[in-house]
Amino acid sequence: MVFYCTHNNFFFYQVYSNISVSFNGFTDVKYLPMRHLNYNHLLYFWTVAKEGSIAKATHSLHLTPQTISGQIRLLEESVGEPLFNRVGRGLVMTETGHLVYQYADEIFTVGAELASRIKTGRIVVPATLAVGIVNSIPKLVASHVLQPVLESEISIRLVCHEGGLEALLGDLALHKLDLVLSDRPIPPGLSVKAFSHALGSSKTALFASKDDPTDYDQDFPHSIDMAPILMPTIDNPIRRALDDWFDRQGVSPTIVAEFEDSALMKAFGETGNGIFPAPEAISDEVERMYRCRRIGPAIAVEENYYAISPERKLKHPAVLKIIENARNQLLLH
Repeated sequence: MVFYCTHNNFFFYQVYSNISVSFNGFTDVKYLPMRHLNYNHLLYFWTVAKEGSIAKATHSLHLTPQTISGQIRLLEESVGEPLFNRVGRGLVMTETGHLVYQYADEIFTVGAELASRIKTGRIVVPATLAVGIVNSIPKLVASHVLQPVLESEISIRLVCHEGGLEALLGDLALHKLDLVLSDRPIPPGLSVKAFSHALGSSKTALFASKDDPTDYDQDFPHSIDMAPILMPTIDNPIRRALDDWFDRQGVSPTIVAEFEDSALMKAFGETGNGIFPAPEAISDEVERMYRCRRIGPAIAVEENYYAISPERKLKHPAVLKIIENARNQLLLH
């Protein structure tokens, strides 16, 4: 087990191994120092964990797969437990592997800052927060939620990736991402060690281009019956909720296009191709940015938002700020 702390940017750590000692029928656990960890071994392990496989790590480390495998085995002998399990042709980190990876990530990040400070007199390598954003989440919502990262007193470089939920969760499991913003929790039955943290929700509003002369406010929602509408794709949770709401109101808008990307849907709506839904929480920004007007009151369809992390108890200060901001400011609707 590694105990790690920093003081004035210097590293102090001691590595211990445990042994069991029996005395009068009781077992006591003693902690004795084990040999010093080899940083090269730790670097090879960290690189393989980041890249997702030994084959990919060979390109960045410029070493053969046999050399990397051998060095990782030596690290596992030092730690006393396996760091990877082989699943099919791939490698999956064990629980101990995840723990070692987290410390290794801190060690090499701070090491890069140290090298930068010595060379230039200032830190030019900011900490990185890699966030995956499900492509169905409105970009304005994502920007509001993530804004505290850029306003942090600590220099943090925000790296955003966009994609489908399952692909992003795969990257989260491989530690390529620190956090995933989603409009749905982790699907049941999905084998991934991660936890969903509810951020809040927003009711839905409908919008029409300012160039559309139709008076949808009169006799809403019956005024949108047969009206052209732009919709999220069928796999989006908000789509199913919208379909159900239309059925309850007895209206059938004419779907002219479907979109995975909510920003693209709004862009088509701006040019007058149809009315479109968006969260009420960002209605002012939607009206301003997409030259559209809100029609009718907010409808009883809620879009939920979640932060998905690899740990149950959140520790990263930037992630804590993201969640606090979302819960206390943006999504109180």
